[in-house]
Amino acid sequence: MSYEVVGITVLWTFLYGYLIVASIDFGAGFFSYYSTITKKDHLIDKVIVRYLSPVWEVTNVFLVFFFIGIVGFFPSTAYYYGTTLLIPGSIAIILLAIRGSYYAFHHYGAKGSKFYQLLYGATGLLIPASLSVVLTISEGGFISLAGDVVSLDYGALFSSFYSWTVVILALVSVLYISAYFLAFYARTAKDVKAFEVLRKYALNWSLPTILASVLVFFALSDHNPAHFERMLNLSWMFSLSFLFFLGAVYLMWKKQRLGLAFIFVMLQFATAFFGYGASHMPYLLYPYLTIYDGFTNESMAIALITAFIGGLCLLIPSLYLLLRLFLFDNQYVQGKK
Repeated sequence: MSYEVVGITVLWTFLYGYLIVASIDFGAGFFSYYSTITKKDHLIDKVIVRYLSPVWEVTNVFLVFFFIGIVGFFPSTAYYYGTTLLIPGSIAIILLAIRGSYYAFHHYGAKGSKFYQLLYGATGLLIPASLSVVLTISEGGFISLAGDVVSLDYGALFSSFYSWTVVILALVSVLYISAYFLAFYARTAKDVKAFEVLRKYALNWSLPTILASVLVFFALSDHNPAHFERMLNLSWMFSLSFLFFLGAVYLMWKKQRLGLAFIFVMLQFATAFFGYGASHMPYLLYPYLTIYDGFTNESMAIALITAFIGGLCLLIPSLYLLLRLFLFDNQYVQGKK
């Protein structure tokens, strides 16, 4: 296996970690605000706050690792994506800053502000929508080169059917992943009322998630037929993803083994996410940039791979300890401390 493949695999793993952890966080923000306007906040707010209190500071660690790594391993990405993502990236950073300010004001300042809750709920949807632009652009057709100048065609981006299907999938996936985890967490906390509300959310967002996935497949077949053909060659991964989806929905419907149901959700997205990434190879940006173009030198590659694998080996046990000592501590999860 070449250094280029190892490098992109490590980075894709970090991005998958961010997909799961951030989705729970973003979805929790939306559900928190939605429950407020539907007068159900007294049922689920305690579960959401107990989850967020020890976790919100570490959510973006995966994203920071990914962006540092993508520029470190593939410096050419800064040239192609740097200018084109200036506006979408700036919007995402501003939204992340607003979200961080909510945590500060909510936990350490005035409580119960509907304005802060509105910002919290809105950013939970707007951030994944803005970040999904990166995956859309990587499929080609939205960037043009005029000499050495790289520019993003906003008209093509906003009028593209494929672009909007990716945004829709990002939104429903966030709510689906979050609802499944929070339902599992409410059951662990023995909070029956919160569990019933969150279980309803989980089941309600299951069908839209799979429909949005099919819609993205359909749109991609028209937008980038070559990539779609490679995805068909890996159809077993996407079929496996669908089976994990069915397993998760069945267990949630039956109210059984909810921990396993959430593991199925993670496996559902792992198989689909890595299947998509493998079929996208070797391109980082159609048709201009591959993982072999402008790759860093061998010494730097070895140092980065070692550092990132070491970071992953530290991050995973740290998250396990966080879950073990706080989130799933018997006293903490039931709100007794």
